[in-house]
Amino acid sequence: MVVAAAVAVFLLVPGGGSGVAPVGAAEPPAASTERAPSTERVAGPTGTPIDAEVLPASKPSWLEVPAIGVRTDRIIELGLQADGALEVPGDAVTAGWFDQSPTPGEVGPAVVAGHVDYRKVPGVFQRLKELTSGAEVVVHRADGTSAVFAVSRVEHYAKSEFPTEKVYGDTSGPELRLITCGGEFDSSSGNYEDNVVAYARLVRAFRA
Repeated sequence: MVVAAAVAVFLLVPGGGSGVAPVGAAEPPAASTERAPSTERVAGPTGTPIDAEVLPASKPSWLEVPAIGVRTDRIIELGLQADGALEVPGDAVTAGWFDQSPTPGEVGPAVVAGHVDYRKVPGVFQRLKELTSGAEVVVHRADGTSAVFAVSRVEHYAKSEFPTEKVYGDTSGPELRLITCGGEFDSSSGNYEDNVVAYARLVRAFRA
């Protein structure tokens, strides 16, 4: 997959700089009075079922992950920087969809990245590592449809050993990747040492 080769740069710049899994922090996690993502469990949404194994292209608008209390206000588009690294969300609570990956529900791995924390604010994917097999991720799309993905596994990788092709490579059906940082925080570099990746497959879709 061409996209996989294009994003094979994993350097994370402190404070939310570049990196394909771009969600570290310039400082260790700390309490903050700023707005943070909800940590309350939210109920899974329902609507009119769509009888389709693959959805047409439609950009993601927002997402929710009931098992870890995530409900975003929006999803922004992330492109590539001049050095080939993935752009990053500019705040802790916004998730970003890599706009050179499929839209959620199309065949292939749709890639969504978010911070684990950012400038002392807990990040939208702070609890990503807690997801277990079967947990659902609901991506609400611009065309009024919603794609529901079931998590198959969550894996941790050292940034130096990030499996680009495994994460970004072609798949036979609609899949989703949620990516954040994890592992130990290296205060000397201002980065987390690892990445956390949740893998999920489309299980159903509906129209609200």
